[in-house]
Amino acid sequence: MAILSALATEVLIPVAGVIGIAFAVVQWVLVSRVKLSPAAAAAGGSKNDYGDYLIEEEEGLNDHNVVVKCAEIQNAISEGATSFLFTEYQYVGIFMSIFAVVIFLFLGSVEGFSTKSQPCTYSVGKYCKPALFTALFSTASFLLGAITSLVSGFLGMKIATYANARTTLEARKGVGKAFITAFRSGAVMGFLLASSGLVVLYITINVFKLYYGDDWEGLFESITGYGLGGSSMALFGRVGGGIYTKAADVGADLVGKVERNIPEDDPRNPAVIADNVGDNVGDIAGMGSDLFGSYAESSCAALVVASISSFGINHDFTGMCYPLLVSSVGIIVCLITTLFATDFFEIKAVKEIEPALKKQLIISTALMTVGIAIISWLALPAKFTIFNFGTQKEVSNWGLFFCVAIGLWAGLIIGFVTEYYTSNAYSPVQDVADSCRTGAATNVIFGLALGYKSVIIPIFAIAVSIYVSFSIAAMYGIAVAALGMLSTIATGLAIDAYGPISDNAGGIAEMAGMSHRIRERTDALDAAGNTTAAIGKGFAIGSAALVSLALFGAFVSRAGVKVVDVLSPKVFIGLIVGAMLPYWFSAMTMKSVGSAALKMVEEVRRQFNTIPGLMEGTGKPDYATCVKISTDASIKRRRSIHSIDPWAS
Repeated sequence: MAILSALATEVLIPVAGVIGIAFAVVQWVLVSRVKLSPAAAAAGGSKNDYGDYLIEEEEGLNDHNVVVKCAEIQNAISEGATSFLFTEYQYVGIFMSIFAVVIFLFLGSVEGFSTKSQPCTYSVGKYCKPALFTALFSTASFLLGAITSLVSGFLGMKIATYANARTTLEARKGVGKAFITAFRSGAVMGFLLASSGLVVLYITINVFKLYYGDDWEGLFESITGYGLGGSSMALFGRVGGGIYTKAADVGADLVGKVERNIPEDDPRNPAVIADNVGDNVGDIAGMGSDLFGSYAESSCAALVVASISSFGINHDFTGMCYPLLVSSVGIIVCLITTLFATDFFEIKAVKEIEPALKKQLIISTALMTVGIAIISWLALPAKFTIFNFGTQKEVSNWGLFFCVAIGLWAGLIIGFVTEYYTSNAYSPVQDVADSCRTGAATNVIFGLALGYKSVIIPIFAIAVSIYVSFSIAAMYGIAVAALGMLSTIATGLAIDAYGPISDNAGGIAEMAGMSHRIRERTDALDAAGNTTAAIGKGFAIGSAALVSLALFGAFVSRAGVKVVDVLSPKVFIGLIVGAMLPYWFSAMTMKSVGSAALKMVEEVRRQFNTIPGLMEGTGKPDYATCVKISTDASIKRRRSIHSIDPWAS
């Protein structure tokens, strides 16, 4: 028997989720104290306020016009991002409705839409709920997962656009204050997503349990729709947002920086607002949906395998909820870790930014290792069995601890390797920069070579994780290893969201006409943010590899598949076709980006050529048209991609 009782489990999981949401609200309140209205900024009179006033006066920036400009730019970025997401969500709503019907029809037709109870597959002598109701509940959980993913991404985007100008204004007082504002804003997104995902999944399980009762096979099979809903929305967010941001980025840089020789984020550039909008819809909302999908899928895969293991057969609720307990501990650990960046230590120089972000990864991983050990000791019996291709494999609680821990530490390795290959502090990026001396061709060659080389160590880290976790606890081990990699998702998302917020802050500083010193500070934040964004992508891809195998394991376990023969012609054909699909999908995506970027370049050139005084700064560019081009192109191209590959998610 486990030390932790079922009642304690029922309390611990929702309490951890509520604490995470409350912490996100507190961070938002702290960020909101930076005022964007001149009257509010001038109000108040504490000693610290007066000291900040003197700093701003010394910088020559205690000008109401600067604050007004920052507020105007922030509103333009926020409106553009909101407009894009609402347009995208209209199409997402149609997809959700159609796909929900497909799920219901496919699952309901398994037993001919029968309303009669069926003999359970693994609980011998018991009867399970009808397939028709499993189809109905699976459809409901799919919709819940999709909506949670969309809401999490939308809220993350809103806080990012809320904080970008505030980060710019805080940069007047020093790089440390700007860093804290940007990081706290990222933490709002991280904790909202991790906590809401956990709470909604837990509530869904308990509500479904009212109908299913002792039928845990059917209960947790119906819960799998939650992960499918999250990953389906990730496709929309990632592809649509990615096309948007890259089309705007190419249009702004190619015409503005290369052809017209004006600085990045120069307010004369018609595509500059669209570029900043793209950072939010692609790297904030898109990444949030992506990691939420992986998080939900790994939890659901572990629950499915556990339901046909001793946890499910013996109705051990605490053991069944082990994946959710790991996520609960992860929220508390990430909360403590965040305080190290925002409260315990203060950044005083530019060179301290990247080390502070790296410490976030190290501290969260170290603390989480201890947390996993404690929860494995408390929540799991000393010995239990895990379903393993038709047999029950005996596993110890410490064995499962190692499975989660190896996934966690593999994530840290992936993060460090990503940082090494993308940070300008190390030789790989310096070599790529040096290759520019001989032109663009050698730069592209060096860059591609660097990208190919960077995957070697992460692949071995994932391979070792798979081998060790499978050897210990079969497919359940792989599922919890994926969950271990995502257990610090709140910190990972905070680090990832910090990047686009800092990038936007630099753009706002340039557009508002702030001093070169302020732009240097925001550029330093942005440089570290580019690296952290790459770290976030590394976590997303690494966890997706483990999650995909975990989902396959859940399928073969639940379907009773005992052997997969790769020498079978059909299986081998499936393997090579599956290996081809990412290239097909990538080709369509890249072509879509190219087509959208072409329209953006033509529009930016047109405005520079036809608007009188634009280059001189006396004419005003038409930002709205560029935003509309990116929005229309990304939605249209994303629809064409999705129509060809509807099962890509």
